Amino acid sequence: MNAIEDVVIVGGGPAGMMAGLLFARAGCRVRVMEKHADFFRDFRGDTVHPSTMEILDQLGMLERFLARPYERLSRAEIRIAGRDYAIGDLSHLRTPAPFIAMMPQWEFLDFLRDEAAAFPGFALEMNAEVIGMEEGEAPAISLADGRRIGARLVIAADGRSSLVRKMLAVKVLGAPMDVLWFRIDKLDNVGEALRGSVASGRMVVLIDRRSYWQVAYLVPKGGADGVRSRGVEWLAGEVKCAFPDLDFGPAPLRSIDDLHLLTVALDRLTTWHRPGLLAIGDAAHVMSPIGGIGINLAIQDAVAAANILAGPIAQGRPVDPLLHKVQDRRLLPTRLVQAAQKLAQDRIVGRVLSGAAIVRAPFTVRLLDRIPLFRRIPGRLIGLGVRRERVTSPVG
Repeated sequence: MNAIEDVVIVGGGPAGMMAGLLFARAGCRVRVMEKHADFFRDFRGDTVHPSTMEILDQLGMLERFLARPYERLSRAEIRIAGRDYAIGDLSHLRTPAPFIAMMPQWEFLDFLRDEAAAFPGFALEMNAEVIGMEEGEAPAISLADGRRIGARLVIAADGRSSLVRKMLAVKVLGAPMDVLWFRIDKLDNVGEALRGSVASGRMVVLIDRRSYWQVAYLVPKGGADGVRSRGVEWLAGEVKCAFPDLDFGPAPLRSIDDLHLLTVALDRLTTWHRPGLLAIGDAAHVMSPIGGIGINLAIQDAVAAANILAGPIAQGRPVDPLLHKVQDRRLLPTRLVQAAQKLAQDRIVGRVLSGAAIVRAPFTVRLLDRIPLFRRIPGRLIGLGVRRERVTSPVG
């Protein structure tokens, strides 16, 4: 065995990097293993919600975070049967940052890396592909380069393709759609709004990224190749039909190669832990992109794990008897969010993509549009979530 750490974290995504920062802050020796050479992945969890920025504020890092490039989203609108409805407002949240910060994930991960580097126990390895995990009294990971690294605790934060998913049972909830992400030219300046458009057989979402629109085009499960076969002009035409009042410029979409497929899944592990091993984030629960909540739930998992486990690890105490407390703490919000996402998928998304006629907005949408005060409810649920965490882990 090449080394023994207090904590080894598999995966350098938002959950892994935040966990690495918090455990190192508590005085633990932490090594984060990231299989890629850098953090650059386009259209990967760019939404940093108020709940995450609360955590950064508690850590004294929010001002430095907001000094990095980002765009703000503070309200949501949807077009149904040709009419626009206001359905969400985050601006009234009593929180340090009452908006969603649209920041490229590589920028966010670079930020977490730089902040974590201030703690002497933190180490990050890039190009470090983990090919095996060992549980039990002597937890360890095996790497593609032949090394084996032991730890008192291995945290799996390596996403929906995590190795831990081959070791633990998964409950599949399912999803009727996939998403094609792409950029499209932007000439209009509508400012700080997420805009959706729903029509029979078509759902499109536009996210204002200041100099361009980030587009989510929903397709029936497995239908991406059919869309690609129709070409970029057809797809650009679909977006223009969805938003005829916006000016997208002369060549809004240039190449089929610019389309990025997200294969949507919705599932969770039935048990998130074994002796010496804990799963968090997408490794524990894969979320639908509805609401853009995934990375923020993952961050909350990381905070809960550090709150429960970092102190005992730093003190040299056994943590296996405590692992279940992380799942106990985070299972309720995970189940509630997934239930809401499944309801939206089955009752709205699946129905629309099947070609059902959409002639009128649902009563709830009309009510939100009519009464501004009610828009704060979805704003709070999306922005702050359920049972949000507060940092209570020690400083070592």
